[in-house]
Amino acid sequence: MKSAVLVFPGINRERDMARTLRLVSGQEPAMIWHAETALPAGTDLVVIPGGFSYGDYLRCGAIAARAPVMDAVRDFAARGGLVLAVCNGFQIACEAGLLPGVLMRNARLKFICRDIFLKVERSDTPFTRGYNAGQVIRVPTAHGEGNYTADADTIARLEGEGRVIFRYVSPHGARDEDFNVNGSTNAIAGIVNERGNVLGLMPHPENHVESVIGVTDGRGLFAGLAEALARAA
Repeated sequence: MKSAVLVFPGINRERDMARTLRLVSGQEPAMIWHAETALPAGTDLVVIPGGFSYGDYLRCGAIAARAPVMDAVRDFAARGGLVLAVCNGFQIACEAGLLPGVLMRNARLKFICRDIFLKVERSDTPFTRGYNAGQVIRVPTAHGEGNYTADADTIARLEGEGRVIFRYVSPHGARDEDFNVNGSTNAIAGIVNERGNVLGLMPHPENHVESVIGVTDGRGLFAGLAEALARAA
């Protein structure tokens, strides 16, 4: 799995992501500075990591979405390349037009930093083949603007086309507003584009992959990606 991790000023989760990709795939990912205009030849997976690109000035992700490297990412996605956008990366992907909707301030206007529970809605995507449909996983989240919002037609299309991949739930998998930590519409935590090759996800699965941490629920996403790419090779 030849992966590339984008690096923007202010991003602070790129090394966490790189470590996880290295642990799962056994290969060192390329670190791609935002001013680059091309991705490394043979790239299988582009990751837009979390953090606070450009200090979250203007809107979260708005400046990073206009970086030179994002033209290459859009071209890569248009050709069917896999793109994983986590936390600030999700915000950047929405601002860049890779995904619909926007991430707004959390409903309670507070920064959230704790483990949460996600329901895996589908297991037939490259991003979720390491899980079972309906499985509940525990992963960390850390954000102040994770409240996913879109117009009614977009939400209906996402739901109707099965493009909501992860949803905030209780530990037992129930839809419960007490566990919808940021107030996202329909408790949406992660979505894919129409083609299914771009995933935007607000929580951080890359931080729950090693047993020394105590929870490894995030590992399935990366192991599934590695398997999907190996099968496609």
